[in-house]
Amino acid sequence: TPSAIDHLRSLIASPTEPKLLRIGVKSRGCAGMAYHLDYVSPPGGKFDEVVEQDGVRVLIDSKALFSIIGSRMDWRDNRLSAGFVFDNPNVVDTCGCGES
Repeated sequence: TPSAIDHLRSLIASPTEPKLLRIGVKSRGCAGMAYHLDYVSPPGGKFDEVVEQDGVRVLIDSKALFSIIGSRMDWRDNRLSAGFVFDNPNVVDTCGCGES
Protein backbone atom coordinates (compact mmCIF):
# COMPACT_ATOMS: atom_id res chain seq x y z
CA THR A 1 0.00 0.00 0.00
CA PRO A 2 1.18 3.61 -0.33
CA SER A 3 1.47 3.82 3.46
CA ALA A 4 3.75 0.75 3.55
CA ILE A 5 5.89 2.10 0.71
CA ASP A 6 6.35 5.45 2.47
CA HIS A 7 7.38 3.74 5.69
CA LEU A 8 9.70 1.29 3.90
CA ARG A 9 11.33 4.18 2.08
CA SER A 10 12.09 5.90 5.40
CA LEU A 11 13.45 2.67 6.94
CA ILE A 12 15.89 1.79 4.18
CA ALA A 13 17.10 5.32 3.43
CA SER A 14 20.68 5.55 4.65
CA PRO A 15 23.34 8.00 3.54
CA THR A 16 26.18 5.65 4.52
CA GLU A 17 25.25 2.14 3.44
CA PRO A 18 22.54 0.73 1.20
CA LYS A 19 20.07 -1.58 2.93
CA LEU A 20 17.34 -3.87 1.77
CA LEU A 21 14.53 -5.36 3.76
CA ARG A 22 14.04 -9.13 3.53
CA ILE A 23 10.58 -10.51 4.26
CA GLY A 24 10.27 -14.09 5.42
CA VAL A 25 8.18 -16.34 7.61
CA LYS A 26 9.08 -18.18 10.80
CA SER A 27 7.35 -20.86 12.83
CA ARG A 28 5.57 -18.97 15.57
CA GLY A 29 2.19 -18.37 17.17
CA CYS A 30 -0.90 -20.54 17.43
CA ALA A 31 -1.47 -20.86 13.68
CA GLY A 32 2.15 -21.80 12.97
CA MET A 33 3.62 -18.98 10.87
CA ALA A 34 4.53 -15.34 11.46
CA TYR A 35 6.12 -12.74 9.19
CA HIS A 36 9.72 -11.81 9.86
CA LEU A 37 11.55 -8.72 8.54
CA ASP A 38 15.34 -8.28 8.50
CA TYR A 39 17.76 -5.70 7.16
CA VAL A 40 20.28 -7.15 4.71
CA SER A 41 23.03 -5.71 2.56
CA PRO A 42 22.61 -5.97 -1.20
CA PRO A 43 22.40 -8.28 -3.06
CA GLY A 44 20.78 -10.46 -0.36
CA GLY A 45 20.39 -14.23 -0.53
CA LYS A 46 21.21 -16.19 -3.66
CA PHE A 47 17.63 -17.31 -4.28
CA ASP A 48 15.74 -14.35 -2.79
CA GLU A 49 13.07 -12.81 -5.00
CA VAL A 50 13.36 -9.05 -5.60
CA VAL A 51 10.09 -7.12 -5.57
CA GLU A 52 10.03 -3.45 -6.51
CA GLN A 53 7.15 -1.01 -6.32
CA ASP A 54 7.31 2.77 -6.65
CA GLY A 55 11.11 2.72 -6.40
CA VAL A 56 11.21 0.66 -3.18
CA ARG A 57 12.86 -2.75 -3.41
CA VAL A 58 12.38 -5.55 -0.89
CA LEU A 59 13.56 -9.13 -0.92
CA ILE A 60 11.31 -12.12 -0.37
CA ASP A 61 13.10 -15.01 1.32
CA SER A 62 13.04 -17.94 -1.12
CA LYS A 63 11.70 -20.25 1.62
CA ALA A 64 8.75 -17.91 2.21
CA LEU A 65 7.84 -17.15 -1.39
CA PHE A 66 4.96 -19.58 -1.75
CA SER A 67 3.61 -18.72 1.70
CA ILE A 68 3.27 -15.00 0.99
CA ILE A 69 2.65 -14.85 -2.75
CA GLY A 70 -0.29 -12.54 -3.48
CA SER A 71 -0.05 -10.81 -0.09
CA ARG A 72 -0.65 -7.12 0.45
CA MET A 73 1.60 -5.29 2.90
CA ASP A 74 0.29 -2.26 4.77
CA TRP A 75 1.63 0.06 7.49
CA ARG A 76 -0.82 0.84 10.28
CA ASP A 77 -0.21 3.34 13.03
CA ASN A 78 -2.79 4.00 15.73
CA ARG A 79 -2.87 4.88 19.42
CA LEU A 80 -2.10 1.34 20.56
CA SER A 81 0.44 0.08 18.05
CA ALA A 82 2.31 0.67 14.83
CA GLY A 83 3.59 -1.92 12.40
CA PHE A 84 3.38 -3.70 9.11
CA VAL A 85 0.25 -5.76 8.56
CA PHE A 86 -0.01 -8.45 5.90
CA ASP A 87 -3.26 -9.29 4.14
CA ASN A 88 -2.57 -12.77 2.82
CA PRO A 89 -5.27 -14.47 0.70
CA ASN A 90 -3.53 -17.84 1.23
CA VAL A 91 -4.06 -17.88 5.01
CA VAL A 92 -6.64 -20.44 6.07
CA ASP A 93 -6.45 -19.98 9.85
CA THR A 94 -5.15 -17.24 12.14
CA CYS A 95 -4.76 -17.10 15.88
CA GLY A 96 -6.37 -14.74 18.36
CA CYS A 97 -3.08 -13.75 19.98
CA GLY A 98 -1.93 -11.87 16.86
CA GLU A 99 1.36 -13.75 16.51
CA SER A 100 0.41 -15.64 13.36
